[in-house]
Amino acid sequence: MRRALVLSDEAARHPFLASLPAHVRLTDEAAISRPRWPGLSRAMLRDMAATYCASFIAVSVFIA
Repeated sequence: MRRALVLSDEAARHPFLASLPAHVRLTDEAAISRPRWPGLSRAMLRDMAATYCASFIAVSVFIA
């Protein structure tokens, strides 16, 4: 059984990730740079926020 001389990896940037073996936490640069929600743009987020605010105001006015 091979064991690493160093028990942690400074490049992991998190204590839990540093404690994992190197073969478990393979770094894939493409996966890291990929956006979390590929189909969501800033314009879509802005439109969703505007719709949410308008709906919230309409319901608040209706209740009051």
